[in-house]
Amino acid sequence: MVVDDHRLLAEALASALKLRGHRVLAAAAPPAGAADLVISRAPEVCLLGTATPAEPGIFDPVVRIKRDRPQVAVVVLGPVPSPRGIAAAFAAGASGYVRHDERIEGVERAIMKARAGEAAVAPALLQGAFAELLNPVAQPDDEGQRLLQMLTPREVEVLVRVADGEDTRLIAAGMGIAPSTARTHVQRVLMKLGVGSRLEAAALAARTGLLDRAVASGG
Repeated sequence: MVVDDHRLLAEALASALKLRGHRVLAAAAPPAGAADLVISRAPEVCLLGTATPAEPGIFDPVVRIKRDRPQVAVVVLGPVPSPRGIAAAFAAGASGYVRHDERIEGVERAIMKARAGEAAVAPALLQGAFAELLNPVAQPDDEGQRLLQMLTPREVEVLVRVADGEDTRLIAAGMGIAPSTARTHVQRVLMKLGVGSRLEAAALAARTGLLDRAVASGG
């Protein structure tokens, strides 16, 4: 069975598999109800498409399928996943993970492996996942990291001191600079963070985790 939110993709993949001698019970695009459909038809292998492998709960249908029809092997079709996406798929009970842009031969290999009870995931995907786990990169939506990258090391130190409640005189004394220079640094920090006061800067730094990152980085 081929189940995907995009009917055209599901039908195209089903047609390609039929041409290669596979019996396809159904090609469907139910945004919900995917588990019910698979449970009712009980195929040997289900190709389950998703566009958001790292989204919480996205693999709940896999959990249901494996609970009610443990003999069904589920192979997830999705975009290049994060390590979290691959881990979530296998934790839910999936037998494999195949990229949406994989050639039909790759999909067929995954089906055969899953049917044989083996894990069906390309070595390159696993290597990429392990590489990202070993060398994590900042997430695009990580506001604290993004803001931290906008500040110079000296401005980071100023922000930490502002958050500690130091006034311009204390900042200048602690950093060994003139009060006028300290005042300039503070103004630049406020401007870069897009806030109007020291209190707002401290609150933003705490809310986004910027302060924790600044301290951890030795700022």
